[in-house]
Amino acid sequence: MTSQLFTPFKLGPLEVRNRTVRSAAFEGMCEHNSPSPSLFDYHTAVARGGVGMTTVAYAAVCRSGLSFERQLWMREEIVPELKKLTDAIHAEGAKASIQLGHCGNMSHRKICGCTPKGASSGFNLYSPTFVHGMDIKEIDEVVSAYGHAVELAISAGFDAVEIHAGHGYLISQFLSPYTNHRHDEYGGSLENRMRFMQKVMREVVRVGKGKVAIFVKMNTRDGFRGGQEVPELIEVAKELQRLGADALVLSGGFVSRAPQYVMRGEFPVRAIVHYMPWKQWWLKAGVLLGGKIVAPTVPFRKLYFLEDALKFRKALPDMPLVYVGGVTSGEDCEKVLDSGFQMIQMARALLEDTDFVNKMYADVHHCSGCEHTNFCIGRMYSLEMACHKHCQDITPALEREVQRIRRRNEKRNK
Repeated sequence: MTSQLFTPFKLGPLEVRNRTVRSAAFEGMCEHNSPSPSLFDYHTAVARGGVGMTTVAYAAVCRSGLSFERQLWMREEIVPELKKLTDAIHAEGAKASIQLGHCGNMSHRKICGCTPKGASSGFNLYSPTFVHGMDIKEIDEVVSAYGHAVELAISAGFDAVEIHAGHGYLISQFLSPYTNHRHDEYGGSLENRMRFMQKVMREVVRVGKGKVAIFVKMNTRDGFRGGQEVPELIEVAKELQRLGADALVLSGGFVSRAPQYVMRGEFPVRAIVHYMPWKQWWLKAGVLLGGKIVAPTVPFRKLYFLEDALKFRKALPDMPLVYVGGVTSGEDCEKVLDSGFQMIQMARALLEDTDFVNKMYADVHHCSGCEHTNFCIGRMYSLEMACHKHCQDITPALEREVQRIRRRNEKRNK
């Protein structure tokens, strides 16, 4: 295939063999908050499948930033195993990135070891739990943790870091007026709400600039009334460029308020409930009864973030931008690149088939076999993220539910 998609691209100290990136979709493959054989096998398979760079997803910069039990926590003791992973990815010809973040209010004491911290105090139904608004000392501690996490990523051989500033995680919680109700220098005006992000970015750039490429994942809009919208987030993007980000990954949505705006499709209630442990019977009941009310369906369509992303492309003509959202084929990739974006991220297509990029290289018309039923997302809350086509433990009832969702998707798209 002769295509811009399969041309090298250089970004700071990073040079990738093509423009494709496995996006930072949470794998759920880190028992005891450490790398596992399944994490190693999955990312090396994606690298072998032709991707330019694969991103290890959500690594908490400190323990208070953990939101799931099977999630990476950046600390010295896991660096040797991460180095084995990056060495294996490099041996397949791909580059390695790691997403660094803090979940803020989306955690629970039994996971993060403390009352969850956020931009403001309150109650988070997502966990559910009470949330402690961070004081200045805690803010500075978390900022330092970001810098230390970047140091560890460099030691582990990563070529890039992706700072998570979207989806309602901690940086996003400070940015959005929906979650930031502070009355000090970190709340109120956009200038104040960007202050935490600014401190994090200055620390990340101080530690990592020139050593790793610095990506920032951010929202194009929060996806609900009362959240941030495109014009304000364009100002955030301009500030990130000024602060030294090498590229921006343009996403959207708020996991605790508009989760399906992030992922699109149906909220996979039955899969979530099936894989939850019985000791959480009360939570299982709540998800079964109210899951589709708090997370209503947002129909999937190809390139679903492109319309908003193009507004950022126009407003930041000199900033490298990475598109993510609804990429299903080589033709989709060509459309995105022709629209002025430098790289393309994808997740579900590479979960359904780790050889997806190689198949696009062989045939521009090749389309992902992902059916967008979101079974993989339902499973990841309790076990590892996996496509239903590859799960040995899927029950006949769950398989029937997957097919019902698939048929509903087909009907919506007619």
